[in-house]
Amino acid sequence: MSIASHPSFASKGRDPGALLGLALTGFSTALILVVLVVILGSVLVQGWPALSWRFVSTIPKKDFFDIESAAVLPMIVGTTIRVLVMTVFVMPIGVITAVYLTEYARAGSPYTRIVRAAINNLAGVPSIVFGLFGLGFFINFIGKNLDSLTGQAGPHWGQPAVLWASLTLAVMTLPVVIVATEESLKAITPGLREASLALGATKLQTIIRIVLPNALPGILTGGILAISRAAGEVAPILFTGAAYFMADLPKRLTDQFMDLGYHTYVLATQSPNIEQTRPILYATVVVLLVLTFSLNAVAIVVRSRMRKAMRAGH
Repeated sequence: MSIASHPSFASKGRDPGALLGLALTGFSTALILVVLVVILGSVLVQGWPALSWRFVSTIPKKDFFDIESAAVLPMIVGTTIRVLVMTVFVMPIGVITAVYLTEYARAGSPYTRIVRAAINNLAGVPSIVFGLFGLGFFINFIGKNLDSLTGQAGPHWGQPAVLWASLTLAVMTLPVVIVATEESLKAITPGLREASLALGATKLQTIIRIVLPNALPGILTGGILAISRAAGEVAPILFTGAAYFMADLPKRLTDQFMDLGYHTYVLATQSPNIEQTRPILYATVVVLLVLTFSLNAVAIVVRSRMRKAMRAGH
């Protein structure tokens, strides 16, 4: 008699394979949570001595390896600005591309296959390559040509800046937004499209008024994933906008900026006294995590409210 046909299992409707899968799934979930708690707890404990209101609300002196004068306000502002500007660029382009691939493109056409292959390859490119691309294309090509066209005496557009760093991050996170939006659009039942077309609406009107509003929570999920990936990236901004030190906050998109991720790298690799700098390093990581979680939380709240509004409308 097999285990599955044993009376004690058959009578209670238990499947040994299902129980084993449930146990493994529960163990894996618990392991992930334990690792997350250990990492966050370790970072918080080691960074707590340096955390204070002054630490997050003042501009540091050039020697930011001293715990008495260390501060991260310019890094918070710079990281927030580059993520928000990146989101402004990547969301429209990603959504329009996904709409084209889902609603207009023919599945078997060579052009569609080329576009999808480009998206898949773009998702696998190392982040440092995007940084070099941003330096060569956005700064040296577009920026310097803009300087020539506008007759600038010195480099204005053709230098590292918030704008170029954000555009580089937008290119890097574009596949995330496209894939998430595509999956959201495919989840919309065909009946909604057919009903709209049957009532006399054009295809474009159907997409704008029916498809996109219903897919908006999934589209915002793509934005959340893009923000999560871009907030901690350092390699793409090394050549395109991040500054070692700035005495002022960035005021224009053509200004350089200080960044929490790059500042963490500086603290970890260039400190003359690593033991003295360790609390500052971990405190900076805590601020970066809190900022990333906060940006994600705002997007999640907006998505949740949109879902409730859509359910109430139905």
